[in-house]
Amino acid sequence: MAHHVQSLIEHYGYFGIILILVGGIVGLPIPDEIFLTYIGYSVYRETLEHVPALLSATIGAIGGITLSYYIGFRFGLPLLHKYGPKIHITKQKINFTKKLFTKIGPALLLIGYFIPGVRHLTAYVAAINNYPYRKFAIFAYAGAFIWTFTFITLGKVLGEKWRYVGFYLSHYSIYLIVVFIILMLVIYYFFKKRNK
Repeated sequence: MAHHVQSLIEHYGYFGIILILVGGIVGLPIPDEIFLTYIGYSVYRETLEHVPALLSATIGAIGGITLSYYIGFRFGLPLLHKYGPKIHITKQKINFTKKLFTKIGPALLLIGYFIPGVRHLTAYVAAINNYPYRKFAIFAYAGAFIWTFTFITLGKVLGEKWRYVGFYLSHYSIYLIVVFIILMLVIYYFFKKRNK
């Protein structure tokens, strides 16, 4: 992973970061968090500048989620059912995200990046549900910055230990997902009670 990313960054620079993240958000099987952490590690090693790297990553994430929204808006659910399984987007993931979106749409757009499988679907589901683009952009773009900033900073802070992120994600991601769902349900319950 590190070797491929290093050669890609050497050849394409910050533009390579944008391209990889656009593809990753749209649904290509790219380990986005590990990639972002490696970017942070490259900042630590001073082979990349912090601000341009963060800016490139954020633009890539925004570009990917905007493209996903457009695809969902233009082609709808049939396309997702037809081609989704080829990029590991199953019907179960689609139905799970749809149910979650009806309850906590804005929060899901903001924090859904942190859940592998869900971040690839939030924009599609938002578009399919006719979620207004302006509202979508506010939450999704803010989420893109928070997500990229978190993992790039992790990589920079961890330095030579940046690979630990991949280890913990692969071993404990299911617990993170459960915690996230509980947190979202608590937020949903709180806002519902407050509106009453």
